Amino acid sequence: MNGQKTHGEKRRLIMITNDDGIEASGLYRLAKAALDFGEVWIVAPERQRSAASHSISLRDPIDVYPYDYPLDNVRAFSCVGTPCDCVRVGVRAVLPKKPDVVLCGMNHGYNTGTDIQYSATVGAAFEAAFQGCGAIAFSEEYVSCGETADFYLKSILEELIDERPGPGRVMNVNFPGCPLSECRGVLRNRTVSSEPVYNDLYKLIKELPGGGRRFEVDGTELFRAEDGSDLRAVYDKYVSIGAVRNIS
Repeated sequence: MNGQKTHGEKRRLIMITNDDGIEASGLYRLAKAALDFGEVWIVAPERQRSAASHSISLRDPIDVYPYDYPLDNVRAFSCVGTPCDCVRVGVRAVLPKKPDVVLCGMNHGYNTGTDIQYSATVGAAFEAAFQGCGAIAFSEEYVSCGETADFYLKSILEELIDERPGPGRVMNVNFPGCPLSECRGVLRNRTVSSEPVYNDLYKLIKELPGGGRRFEVDGTELFRAEDGSDLRAVYDKYVSIGAVRNIS
């Protein structure tokens, strides 16, 4: 698969977004891999927008600017809105037509288990599905050497890029952060772990005028996960692939 148009084959229109911002290295790596599969457009937040979930802008304008992206044959735009705003404005206003697939990521940090409900990477993928596009979310461990993701990324794109898991469902891929030599392979059909990823506490960091107090999240990773789940897979140094459902 090289993305080149062959006789009788329609060249895919691919849109890419993320929640780490348009300058994120994970976005670059995903866009570079995607060039083998079609025409690539980027509409991504101008800055970090992690944990924005499925939030959209209703009463504020959404500014979109052309962006000089450091990859040939990629058209890119930065957006002041959330990742879901990027999908909505990209699909409905920026791209010349509805994309065949929206790729989200590659996120800096796993989107597994109960953390999925906060994820703007997965939220953007759900928005793409609601807009009638195929959608895949990609993430890797927060502290990652990148070897495993870079090795498997193109083969997983080839496997999933035309996958349509059904209404309200998107494909979710998580790469362990271990060196490639330690990765044990790929596990498919992973379920979403019901275990909390972190035990989140809030520590007081400052007393404010008027009796206010400023808190900062102080989470501890629990490292618990059920067999067969996405979180168990990455903890055991496998690539995790599974469909995630938003609605029945």
